[in-house]
Amino acid sequence: MIEALLYPYIYSFLIVILTFVFISNRRDVYEVESIVPSAILCLFLTLWIGFRPHSPVFGDTINYALFWNRQMWDGFNPDAENFLFDNMSGWLSLNFPDATPLFVIMATINCVCTLVACRKFFPSNTMLAYLVCLIAFSSFSYLTNGIKAGGAAALFMVALAYRDKMYISIPFLLLSWGFHHSMQLPVAVYVIISFFKDSRWYFYGWLFCLFCAAAHISFFQSLFAGFSDESGNAYLTSTDDWGGKSGFRIDFVIYSAMPVLMGYYVIFKYELRDRLYEDLLHYYLTTNGIWMLCMYGAFTNRIAYLSWFSYPFLIIYPCFAIPNAMHPLVTNMKTYIYIHMSFTLFMQLVYYA
Repeated sequence: MIEALLYPYIYSFLIVILTFVFISNRRDVYEVESIVPSAILCLFLTLWIGFRPHSPVFGDTINYALFWNRQMWDGFNPDAENFLFDNMSGWLSLNFPDATPLFVIMATINCVCTLVACRKFFPSNTMLAYLVCLIAFSSFSYLTNGIKAGGAAALFMVALAYRDKMYISIPFLLLSWGFHHSMQLPVAVYVIISFFKDSRWYFYGWLFCLFCAAAHISFFQSLFAGFSDESGNAYLTSTDDWGGKSGFRIDFVIYSAMPVLMGYYVIFKYELRDRLYEDLLHYYLTTNGIWMLCMYGAFTNRIAYLSWFSYPFLIIYPCFAIPNAMHPLVTNMKTYIYIHMSFTLFMQLVYYA
């Protein structure tokens, strides 16, 4: 079996190599790419990640493994905090000797749903889009550590991708909420962007949130804590030493600003009219703005992820949606992907090393 410590490096190496292989193969937006290469990669990652060692290297993986047979599950509990996940985990713990089936199921949900969203958004360039999502900052962590949040986020991306088919979108929306209670916020934002369409005000709101964060205005953080459930309140008010950095994160603000700057150019300068892209951008601006209002909490990286899981889709959407192959956003596609990939590698190999 592969050593647990090597997993993140092998994962990154594999995705980087495949990205270099496929990055020159951008297809015309009117072609449809074969799903086979993407499906093979998806299957490999599902099995490799799902059958990983039960090691502290993977964060909460070891917690699930250690407490597997200690779960007190007496049957279906409609009041469980994470309605679907908790009941599924409880049932599995009674029927399997260790947590491996849970890890395989969650890896399947994350990898497959991400691929489904990529296929819907980018039928002509599915593989490259999938690779960009897999190399995104925190993707590996949410495959192996925050598996509940990662699975819920992948389900939610399917809901966003299929907003033009509500009979698909709504069930996936509810499934995401059932897997992790934090998806209350994305679901609420989903409803907002369904009715309010003016892009200008989403940009104004994001700038206002940035100002509040820079000025250390904590009113909204306290307000959100008051409206949150017990877990949400703990994320925002805890003073525990969790081993990470809190305060005004200029590095995360710069990282978060890339889709915002690109979105402003695409919407107001290039004047791209694409309903799915606009909905995705409006979702990101809203949830990322809310994170900035709560930036000084101890665990707000978990709130940040509620916007960041849509990040890779926003970075590459204009590159694949603009038919004009000579447009700067298309010709500079490699640059955007390399920057995106380099940030993740820097955080993994330098910042958190």
